[in-house]
Amino acid sequence: MPAHRSKSEKHEAAKQLRRDPYEVLSVCRNSTDQEIKSAYRRMALKYHPDKNANDPQASDMFKEVTFSYNILSDPDKRRQYDTAGFEAVEAESQELELDLSSLGAVNTMFAALFSKLGVPIKTTVSATVLEGALNGSVTVRPLPLGQPISRKVEKQCAHFYEVIVTEEEAQAGFVCRVQSSDKSKFKLLYFDKDGDGEGGGGLSLALQEDSAKTGKVTSAGMYFLCFPVYRLDQTVNSVTASKDPDAAFFKKLDGFQPCEITELKAGTHVFAVYGDNFFKSVSYTIEALCAEPFMEEKDNLRAVESEILTKRVELSKFEAEYREVLAQFTEMTNRYAQEMQEIDDLLKQRNEIHASYTAAPPIKRSSSRSRSKGTTKEGKEDGEEREKRSTSRDRPKKKKWYNIHLKVDKRKPC
Repeated sequence: MPAHRSKSEKHEAAKQLRRDPYEVLSVCRNSTDQEIKSAYRRMALKYHPDKNANDPQASDMFKEVTFSYNILSDPDKRRQYDTAGFEAVEAESQELELDLSSLGAVNTMFAALFSKLGVPIKTTVSATVLEGALNGSVTVRPLPLGQPISRKVEKQCAHFYEVIVTEEEAQAGFVCRVQSSDKSKFKLLYFDKDGDGEGGGGLSLALQEDSAKTGKVTSAGMYFLCFPVYRLDQTVNSVTASKDPDAAFFKKLDGFQPCEITELKAGTHVFAVYGDNFFKSVSYTIEALCAEPFMEEKDNLRAVESEILTKRVELSKFEAEYREVLAQFTEMTNRYAQEMQEIDDLLKQRNEIHASYTAAPPIKRSSSRSRSKGTTKEGKEDGEEREKRSTSRDRPKKKKWYNIHLKVDKRKPC
């Protein structure tokens, strides 16, 4: 009979069977972020559990594709893997994205509870929506420039819009923004035309922007301004930040990364609003704008993002200095408490030595305390007795009925 292997041995065997993430996603080592993302979306859609419910091989392939993408989509982890392989990547810390449409009611409730408690829950677009877009079977509505549209989309569903951009508008820049006044969660999606669909008009997901709270609303936007613009992914290092309060500050700008697409060509472009709430629908307003009237805003945005990049470099240096000073401060604080305790102990010993210089016998506090209590009690009883005697002495005596004094006139005979 074959020998049974322990869990650790099985885990090590699974590690040795790991395939190269580039091989899993069928991309080259010098592939761009956009190429990696497109490959992942296509393969994740192909092997998604919703489409392969009774196929364990497809389920394993989906996990492998997701694990590979989690490495290659993160610049730091990709660099670590390219340098030292899987050993440099902590597989246990990888955050998987959840497809809420595939979760049951109980799991969805747990996910919503954890999200309310502040635990970061990363979600992905439903495979049903991605499959419909890839097959070209979704309804696409026109979105005129400068005309906001307000609608309501159901949870884990999407509304698709197409925008026609002219050559002049493409050169001036283009912006698409969505906001929700009831602070709902949603995703703003941008799709590429894909000729692999059944009708040759399929759409593949190219960009995704999650909504974020900005004041009294939640909003998301995509800015194609013909120069490098950046997006802030607030879920980056969220687990590390929750474990280390200081990391929440120093890692705040780690998710400030350049957008994959910075300009659009003239033609028709497709956007979508995806409802990302756990239970309810999403009310939203979407608008598309030409950036030509906003030249000052473009200059301000470029200047501010340049300052943020500078601040990110400075923050990295400041973290090293802060950690060093914090370690010294912690050491000094511990030494302060230790020195204070030692001084108190020495002064206490000194007082005890001073008190030992006496010829008088030591005073028993317990006996003196009992004597004082007894004396106090006796004095109290004597005082009560004296008060009773004085009271009885001063009180007049009452005459009894048989001691009544009768006045008799002796001169009159009876």
